[in-house]
This record gives sequence, C-alpha cells and structure tokens, in this order.
Amino acid sequence: FPAFSFFFLFLLKPETAAVLKRTVEALMERGAIVRNLENLGERSLPYKISKHKERHRRGGYFLIDLEGPPSIVSTMMDHLGRDIDVIRRAFIKHHVSKTEECSGIIPVNYEDKLIAKRK
Repeated sequence: FPAFSFFFLFLLKPETAAVLKRTVEALMERGAIVRNLENLGERSLPYKISKHKERHRRGGYFLIDLEGPPSIVSTMMDHLGRDIDVIRRAFIKHHVSKTEECSGIIPVNYEDKLIAKRK
C-alpha cells in the first residue's frame, strides 16, 4: 500500500478524544494501517473558516501517518466532510523508497588477489 499523511483540523471541544477515535476507526475500517498519530496543537487559524454554518478562528491540528489503498482517500474525504467536528482535511501521499535487503558480506577470494599481485 502507498503511504499517506492525513492532516485534519477540528473544533476544540471536550470531545477531542472521541473525534480522534472515530476518525482512526473509520480509517482502519477502510483498510488503512495507522502508523503514527501526532498532535500539532491548538492554534489560531490563518483565516476565518466557515463550516457547518459556523465561523471558526481557532482549531486543533492533528497529523496521522498511515498506509492504505488509494481508494481510501475519496471515501475518507467524503466521510469527514460530513463530520460536524472536522473543519478541514487533507491527504498527502508519501513516496516510500523501497529498502534493499542486505545480502550479507561477500567473501573475498584471497587466492585471486595473490595471483593478481604476482603478475
């Protein structure tokens, strides 16, 4: 699966843990593997955002690192667009470089080195 970072901004309420829990559960129900959840803190928004008939000036920022199928992006964007606690959401795809497996130490043929030196 490709790796994604999922960034979202939500209202600051006592139900913060509930918003995070249902978001992570929705990701996992759709086949995502959540690798990391990072709280980026509460901040003033760069501009006023109107969402769900309210104007917002502050919000909580979270970043979730996950691996999942590409189809998860559209379904989660739609799902969180209907969540009244989520103000803004975005997915960012990471290009993960594949690591090569170590084949071990290649033994050196000392006889060939000695023959090469004699010539």
